[in-house]
Amino acid sequence: MTGLSEPTQLAELSSFDIPGRPRLVFGVGSSRRVGELAAALKARRALLVTDSGIVAAGHAGSAADSLRTAGLAVTVFADARENPNTRCVEACLAVAREARVDLIVGLGGGSAMDTAKGTNFLLSNGGRMQDYWGVGKATKPMLPLIAIPTTAGTGSEMQCAALIADEVTHQKMACLDAKVLPAISILDPRLTSSQPRRVAACTGLDAVAHAVETAVTIKRNAESFALSREAFKLSMSALPTVLLVPDDIGARGKMQLGASFAGAAIERSMLGAAHAAANPLTARFGVVHGHAVGLMLPQVVRFNAELPDIRAIYAGLAFAAGMVDSAASEECAVDQLLKRLDHLVCLAGLPRSLAELGVDASAVALLAEEAAKEWTAGFNPRSIGVDDFVGLYTAAL
Repeated sequence: MTGLSEPTQLAELSSFDIPGRPRLVFGVGSSRRVGELAAALKARRALLVTDSGIVAAGHAGSAADSLRTAGLAVTVFADARENPNTRCVEACLAVAREARVDLIVGLGGGSAMDTAKGTNFLLSNGGRMQDYWGVGKATKPMLPLIAIPTTAGTGSEMQCAALIADEVTHQKMACLDAKVLPAISILDPRLTSSQPRRVAACTGLDAVAHAVETAVTIKRNAESFALSREAFKLSMSALPTVLLVPDDIGARGKMQLGASFAGAAIERSMLGAAHAAANPLTARFGVVHGHAVGLMLPQVVRFNAELPDIRAIYAGLAFAAGMVDSAASEECAVDQLLKRLDHLVCLAGLPRSLAELGVDASAVALLAEEAAKEWTAGFNPRSIGVDDFVGLYTAAL
């Protein structure tokens, strides 16, 4: 992309290539290596899963050219949809089968990567997506997957989950299996520069929520918390700059790394009540996921902060991000955290209440019932039920 500034803080984000699963390749222009990296996996026929916006931005063409230059045949599926459902995955599957692919590349936001992962489940193991709802239900190896995010939010490039909605019931199914974890994840900050501001805002709010929620779940551990803490520091620092100075490639790099670290934290500690509350808002009222999470997160932080040990963790995040002086009390730190979370929604120019999004009090009971059934609610550090969710939604109205 042209017209991007190269601020001094870019020096803090040197390119790197870290082995592991996934192998993590970061740096400006790193997406140009996709052909080289695919060839190293001995692939011959690649399926590039993306969406029309990514095609229009030129990113899909660049990736396809890189793959072809490396000697691979390339088939493009450009019909990934936001919040992909089983029909979308089945359409992608038909294309993959016809092309007899041996590698899948997911290029785009979380929806493109979820579509790529869902296709991998069915292409490698057969059946329907409903068969893989849950954990570890695939019995056969899957094709290697290269993930190239063009947003900084979901962290899907670091996770073994495909989130696919049932076309009939609209239930979002989390299909988790270690076999679907990307072999390689490529983080190229320049790719995020084509995001519309609203997309950058909503995906950024999602990343912040991932960092905050993974820090306190009942599955948290030393490794996940280290990732959560670093993700929080990076994303809280970078997101305001991304929104106010969109051509700052250094801030975009920090935001992309923060989102990926938060995604890696999810892989180790899961999420909590803010995501449980957000999903019914998306399903029932069409609220963009990141916006829904951004609205519900402060309510959940207040709820969870009633537990002294969790309040201390939230305060620790605020201290780590430099939101308050080290001499401040925990209460002051948590209060500042809440103000910053609310300010991000304001800075993004998004509605700051559920009422502004068409949600009224008559919908609260149903939303609460559905939120209480969401699986991430079970990982919240403070036990939460229908009545509690009623309180959270009411406060967000």
